[in-house]
Amino acid sequence: MAEADPHHIDVPQGHYIGGRLVRSTARTLEVVRPSDAQPYAALDAADAAVVDEAVRDAHRAWRESSWATGAPRDRARVLNRWADLIEADARALGTMEGVGSTRPVRDAIAWDVPYTAEGIRFFAEYADKIGGDVAATRSDHLGMVVAQPYGVVGAIAPWNFPLSMVSWKAGPALAAGNAVVLKPSEITPFTAVRLAQLAVEAGMPPGIFNVVQGDGRTAGAALCAHPLVAKITFTGSTATGAQIMAACAQHGPKPVTLELGGKSPQVVFDDIADIDRTADIVARAITTNAGQVCVAGSRLIAHRRIADALAERIAAKFAQLRPGPTWDDAATLAPIASRAQLARIEGIVQRARDVGARVLCGGSAWGDSGYYYLPTLLADIDSANPAVTEEIFGPVLTLQVFDDEEEAFALASHESYGLAAGVHTSNASRAMRGMRRIDAGTVWINRYGRTSDFVLPTGGFGRSGIGKDLGRQAVEANLRFKTVLMDFSAS
Repeated sequence: MAEADPHHIDVPQGHYIGGRLVRSTARTLEVVRPSDAQPYAALDAADAAVVDEAVRDAHRAWRESSWATGAPRDRARVLNRWADLIEADARALGTMEGVGSTRPVRDAIAWDVPYTAEGIRFFAEYADKIGGDVAATRSDHLGMVVAQPYGVVGAIAPWNFPLSMVSWKAGPALAAGNAVVLKPSEITPFTAVRLAQLAVEAGMPPGIFNVVQGDGRTAGAALCAHPLVAKITFTGSTATGAQIMAACAQHGPKPVTLELGGKSPQVVFDDIADIDRTADIVARAITTNAGQVCVAGSRLIAHRRIADALAERIAAKFAQLRPGPTWDDAATLAPIASRAQLARIEGIVQRARDVGARVLCGGSAWGDSGYYYLPTLLADIDSANPAVTEEIFGPVLTLQVFDDEEEAFALASHESYGLAAGVHTSNASRAMRGMRRIDAGTVWINRYGRTSDFVLPTGGFGRSGIGKDLGRQAVEANLRFKTVLMDFSAS
């Protein structure tokens, strides 16, 4: 494909409320391209008044339109038309996404946009599939459990996969009959507005999907505290998730779905069938999107007999990656999202080295334009090392060595995080024992990473979150279940 021109990208300006762009220029934020560290747009930053307008408009649309009360299949038809329009707009959406984020433009067009559309189609199919149950009662009673939407769901999306996170957050909430007010990350804010415009074009009532721009301290906090927001769904850091949970307890209580941080292990036994294949899986699990993935496989735990050979192959694969701008088709390693995130990665790696970590490859930033960090492999690591205890969110892999199965699974369990894990072995019984032993919301066996079928839920244990995105569980998390008991014995 022809490479994008980063200097000629049109972005929608303002919030999207009630089916129209709404400006609020009292405070603006500078939006910077991570590929070359250049500012390319100013973002209207919502204050509490703008958030209030968006939420009240969403609540009014939810009450007055037929979105929640009409035939569920009609809702599904609108969502499917929305998905079709998203796919038809793939080049514009993907270019806008890639130039301003860490996602390569070619991948955003070829993968992110179709994935987003297909996710919305998946949730659309649940619109008329979850209605409740009839309970077993005595013959002159009728007991029912009735599923109803919450009303207005507040969604706060991260910067690492801006398009697809909209489908994760808004898709199930809208399919369940809710209205949504979405706050995208201020680092990657613009494609969410374009998606909202396409939703109205598809026939969604204006106001059912509103977008407010701004930072978490102001816009995000106001969204969580608003009395008409009945539920919050968030993906991001554990620290921010804790603040959101506290705010929802104080201003509700209201339920939350939180997908938070991770330090996901990849446990590799010496009976693997193909060490080169496994090395490729391990390497891709930490370098995809430059490691800026919640489920990134950031902790390699390898059997002593194969650890050196495996590390050598992984280091060789790291060396083949070429950093470069997201609009450069020859680049194979994405930039880091921001200057602050790059500094954080550098700081953790340095602290890891200060307490004994040995750098096998990488270990430094790259280039003099943009934010890049070389894929890094750290050895001589123990479980107290900062590179093991802290989520880095960059292309940094730690190596720990084990001698037996018990030690392997003990190392795999993290004291704080439990988002995902990988187990690589030819022994099916050992794989099943690992699946049981490792305390994580998702365990992959002889692979690493999700498929694109959406049916398997995702979510973490411990400080990695509460609730599930994707799957039937994501739709159910956006419904309230009301108990009804009728007594017609005297009728």
